[in-house]
Amino acid sequence: MHHTTLAQMAITALIVALLPLSMAWISKDASRYRKLVWIGVFLTFDLIVFGAFTRLTDSGLGCPDWPGCYGLANPFLAHAEIRAAEALQPTGPVTMFKAWIEMIHRYLAMAIGILIVAMMAVAWQRWRKQRTAAYAPGYPTFLFFFVCLQGAFGAWTVTLKLQPVIVTTHLLLGMGLLALLVWFGGRQDHLLQPTHTADAATVPRARLAAVRTLALVSGVVLLVQLFLGGWVSTNYATLACTEFPLCAGKLVPDMDFEHGFHLWRELGKTAAGHYLPFSALTAIHWVHRNFAFVVVLVLGWTVAQAWALPTLRPVGRAIAAVLALQALTGIATIYLNYPLTIAVLHNAGAAALVLLLTMLNYRAKFLNDAPAPL
Repeated sequence: MHHTTLAQMAITALIVALLPLSMAWISKDASRYRKLVWIGVFLTFDLIVFGAFTRLTDSGLGCPDWPGCYGLANPFLAHAEIRAAEALQPTGPVTMFKAWIEMIHRYLAMAIGILIVAMMAVAWQRWRKQRTAAYAPGYPTFLFFFVCLQGAFGAWTVTLKLQPVIVTTHLLLGMGLLALLVWFGGRQDHLLQPTHTADAATVPRARLAAVRTLALVSGVVLLVQLFLGGWVSTNYATLACTEFPLCAGKLVPDMDFEHGFHLWRELGKTAAGHYLPFSALTAIHWVHRNFAFVVVLVLGWTVAQAWALPTLRPVGRAIAAVLALQALTGIATIYLNYPLTIAVLHNAGAAALVLLLTMLNYRAKFLNDAPAPL
């Protein structure tokens, strides 16, 4: 790619990032750095939802190269190439609409990368002068390398033509970045207004320890379900079962687990290069659907335990509400034949669960670590 194109893309990404950076700079928050972190959380959540929209509208190859679009900085400049591809395949992966969706997704991702670079740069600069815990540079530096890894998988998503394991990993890394930023934001909140010993004294330590363990287990269970949900989406298996709770008129339909869960293969193909049988898609859908019951049980029990503690009740209540919404939108995608809005909401609900469960884990950990009352 020509260096002029790279410069144009860098300038565009910087312009996109200037608004959130300006919001943090002019903020009247007691800590502008804390504000910057939470703006990063907000935009990462938005990126995950828009990424779901990109995937669900089949726009992942709207620009079939990376990082630009036909070697150019945006679809305006690549207008002729996109129109030529669209004329050859009017319903194919490349259209002007899909190209814009894909490039907006990329520019939003680049802007978040710039925000994380800003977090790291500020942390190192302040750490050299102040040596305060709020600006310890280790965590933002780790975030920088993590977002670089996420960007690499974004590139491979395009260059490897939507290979399911790459796209699913890209999704999981996006959720991981959201969780890391939420944890970072929680740490900044804690440093600005530490947990008081009096607050910890009102919480039974045995119950708090149990909630902390349950929150960790819930995180692992949710991670498994995120993988299964991503695997359904990236293999286009959402409508492999079109009824609920049955599938093809059976509780346990005919399924091909071997081909369905073979990770390294092309989209729509088996490892041997043959077309993926429908029974493999059924297996993918059925496992995700039924593991959802495990998620509801584990997270539901965690919420019930957190609800009993006043300091954890608000986040527990929020998890319960989102969990119920997830169940409804999951079923609605089947009965309403996979409407785009409901499917995007289902992905947004998954991101919200990641955010809230990370908050619960953080809160439980630091309440449990607070000094015991004398």
